[in-house]
Amino acid sequence: MSDHPLRSDKEWILKRLVDNGDLESRTIATESCSIDVLYLASMCDSITIKQSLIKPWNEISNERRFHMYITSFPGSKRAEHPSEAIEALLGGFVVLFIGSDILLFDAKKVETGGIKDAKVESVVQGPSDSFNENLETNINLLRRRYPSEDLKLEMHTIGTTSRTKIAIAYDSSRASKKILAELKSRLAELDIDMLQSSGELMQYLTPAKFNLFPTMLITERPDRTVKNIAEGKIALLLDTSGFAIILPSIFYDFFAAMDDKFQLPMVGIFLKVLRLMGLLIALTIPAFYVAFTSFNPEILKVQITLLIAGSRASVPYPSFVEVLFMLIMMEFLVEASLRLPKTIGPTATTVGGLILGQAATEAGLVGNIMIILVSAVAISNFIIPINMMNFSIRVIKYGFVLLASFLGLVGIVLGVIALIMYLSSLRSFGVPYFTILPHGNRRGDETLA
Repeated sequence: MSDHPLRSDKEWILKRLVDNGDLESRTIATESCSIDVLYLASMCDSITIKQSLIKPWNEISNERRFHMYITSFPGSKRAEHPSEAIEALLGGFVVLFIGSDILLFDAKKVETGGIKDAKVESVVQGPSDSFNENLETNINLLRRRYPSEDLKLEMHTIGTTSRTKIAIAYDSSRASKKILAELKSRLAELDIDMLQSSGELMQYLTPAKFNLFPTMLITERPDRTVKNIAEGKIALLLDTSGFAIILPSIFYDFFAAMDDKFQLPMVGIFLKVLRLMGLLIALTIPAFYVAFTSFNPEILKVQITLLIAGSRASVPYPSFVEVLFMLIMMEFLVEASLRLPKTIGPTATTVGGLILGQAATEAGLVGNIMIILVSAVAISNFIIPINMMNFSIRVIKYGFVLLASFLGLVGIVLGVIALIMYLSSLRSFGVPYFTILPHGNRRGDETLA
């Protein structure tokens, strides 16, 4: 047993697990005696605690007999040191202080029925579970993957009417104290009536309301959340929302998929290069088409120039109108596929796209090459793993098309320079946004340790 008195052991455990909103400390008392109980509400089954601990204690009301009753359960045991009690506590055990002993009672809550597969961020290999709308369930998913005493969970309530519960999850030995203080300050300054989604909370936490790029990452995957917490980042879990907010987030984070961890190193690098190529194609290919057809056809080979001119022979308007027409129609198809019922959405949009493309080329409204380029842009957009970045690229490519329609290749070059300067000026809670490589698992000077 520990050298400390039993009360000191309890205080030591509580000190190590400070700032955990799901930690419950209870004293179960009768007229003659009492016992102290510690457990994590997100990890333990409340029905088991009530039926197997509280009710029998009220009936027995004797420490020695209750001690024998607890130790008779399979999986129950006596902790030799308070550190062993912490490890069991994080794993879903109830810690009971009876007499001079610390007993561990297994009341683990296993979430099965309410956990569904990830739909937004699907993977080929690896875990497929996702967060749901219940905050305690989401905390349980984090605790199962991150059974460390350094994982802290602070509870807050946002919204004067909705009273939405928010959990701030972080590793106290890795997270930046400065970033955590800034986050709490922004949360304290929020004065809103209703809060219902993680995306809405992210908007409130973003200082600049007209950012072109997201500076916080929203994910539905517990494994991605745990990975980021282990890298020193902070996660926000919102009750009634099946998504977590990760901060600070850099440009690189939005192009990393969880599949990269489960593939061979060279395969993972190849997939990341493909996504960056898709980013360049989605941003610049429509603009290059406008620039080459209207301003700088001499840069291409003669055969390619004649090929493009031949495909546009029947098109009655300038190339930038052709590009805008097809890009906007592609946006219509994407939005329709999202809003239509799942049973008919893919079929309707696929058939509509084929008919639209074939009819437009036969009528001479657009060239055949334009159909190919728009399809390439759509496919390149979809290989970006995080939807928030996908949406941003869909908007920004129109800026490049407009620059190319006025200045040709010079406009595209100016647009790329302006975009790099803008990305370099962004900060995510003080962290430079346009960092090419991830920060990794470095522990900064300003941690909570």
